[in-house]
Amino acid sequence: MRRFRGLLTLGLVVVLGLNGCGAPEPMPHRSAQPVPEPRPPGVVDPVTQTSAPAENPSCEDPRASLRPTGEWGPSLDRIRSRNRLVVGVDQNTYLFGFRGPDGQLAGFDVDLAREIAEDFFGDRNHIQFRALTASQRVEAIRSGQVDMVVRMTTMTCERWQEMAFSTEYLTAGQSVLVPAGSPVESIDDLRGERVCAALGSTSLSVLVEHPAGLIAVGAPSAVDCLVMLQQGQVAAVSTDNTILAGFVAQDPQVRVVGEPFTDEPYGIAMAPDAEDLVRYVNGVLERLRADGTWARLYDRWLAPHLGPAAPPQPRYRD
Repeated sequence: MRRFRGLLTLGLVVVLGLNGCGAPEPMPHRSAQPVPEPRPPGVVDPVTQTSAPAENPSCEDPRASLRPTGEWGPSLDRIRSRNRLVVGVDQNTYLFGFRGPDGQLAGFDVDLAREIAEDFFGDRNHIQFRALTASQRVEAIRSGQVDMVVRMTTMTCERWQEMAFSTEYLTAGQSVLVPAGSPVESIDDLRGERVCAALGSTSLSVLVEHPAGLIAVGAPSAVDCLVMLQQGQVAAVSTDNTILAGFVAQDPQVRVVGEPFTDEPYGIAMAPDAEDLVRYVNGVLERLRADGTWARLYDRWLAPHLGPAAPPQPRYRD
């Protein structure tokens, strides 16, 4: 106890002595520097041109596909011998292709792919999904990694140079997504502002060429664009209204403004030489329209967010 008191007394003396000599000067105040939000890897800012396929003068109607005939060919033989359908899908777009709480892929496109597998094998689970970004679709088809891509792919004459399409299975239009408190009401209000779209998408090409004079930003996926919008790194996201509807369903702090300003027919993409597969898929789509399956899938996934719709009528080039 005496030792403890002695130490306490010594401590008081030292403190009083320091006080008697004057308190040390306070450290100069340094204002905290803002730390920028991290960007998703692979962002291109700005995008000044896109590598669009060459024009296709032989294409008069990008919606026109091959009529179903029931003929069997080498593409269908390969799928049958493998005993499963390999399909490229999205895994990050709510309502179309995303991971549910159970970790399984779900959404309108995913269910559509399962319907094709059901028709082919009599079992909707004879399917293997490969998650693809928008920019990976062409290479996945070209290299044979997938039999088809069911991933919100717009049918264009230029893309018919690189892939073949089914008949149209859904119609969309490019729109604009902004924070709920933004004064922006249309794409024309975004002059000089950064606007994000997915790399490899037709939406990004539209932004690069749009006369509004905005700054196009490319991200690996549309959901990366949403993250950048939430962090204030871009003023808006511009992609198909179908995709934006899913974003609004997930985040009440964003809203879609203006009317769609493009026409985006979605088709199932396949290899250019897979004529037998294209005709087969078109036969499946004919059945889905006729027996009410398309309407059931639409009502389940999209009607609550996009309103009522009927399946697009098929167009054929032969």
